[in-house]
Amino acid sequence: MTAEAPSAPVLSPGRLVPVTVHFDDLDALGLLHNARYPVLVERAWGELWEAYGHRYTGDWAAAGDACNAVKELRISYEAPVTRPGGYAVHLWLERLGRTGLTYGFRFCSADGATTYARGSRVLVRLDPATMRPAPWSEEFRTVGRGLLRSAQ
Repeated sequence: MTAEAPSAPVLSPGRLVPVTVHFDDLDALGLLHNARYPVLVERAWGELWEAYGHRYTGDWAAAGDACNAVKELRISYEAPVTRPGGYAVHLWLERLGRTGLTYGFRFCSADGATTYARGSRVLVRLDPATMRPAPWSEEFRTVGRGLLRSAQ
C-alpha cells in the first residue's frame, strides 16, 4: 500500500474522486434522487481505499480494515443536480480514532468548484469474529493520517 492514491487528485485536505450520474439516477422531476447521493459517495470511498489496497471481496475474515460498518450518516443538500454526467466526490478524514473514523465529503462538480451536497459519515472497524469494534491497522492509520483535515 502506498501513501498516495494514484487515481484521485489531491486536494487540501483529501482527494477528489470522479463519479458518474446516470439518467436513471434522476427522479421524476429530473433531479438527482436524494438517496443516490450516499450511494455515489460510498462508491467514491470504496474506489479511494481500493487504490490504497483496501477492498472487501466478500470475506469478512480476509477483509482487514475493510471489515467496518457505518454508525452514522449526515448529509445536507445545497444545490440540485439536474443532469447526468461527470461529477466528483471530495473526501477527507475529520477524525481518525483507534476503532472508528469520521470522514467528510462534498458531492461536487468534476473540478470540485461547485458543491451540491456535503456531509459526514462515521465508520467503525469491526473484528470479523465478534463484530465488535477493533483497532485499525497501523498501515491503514498511516494512509488515513494523510487524509486528515488537520493534525490530531
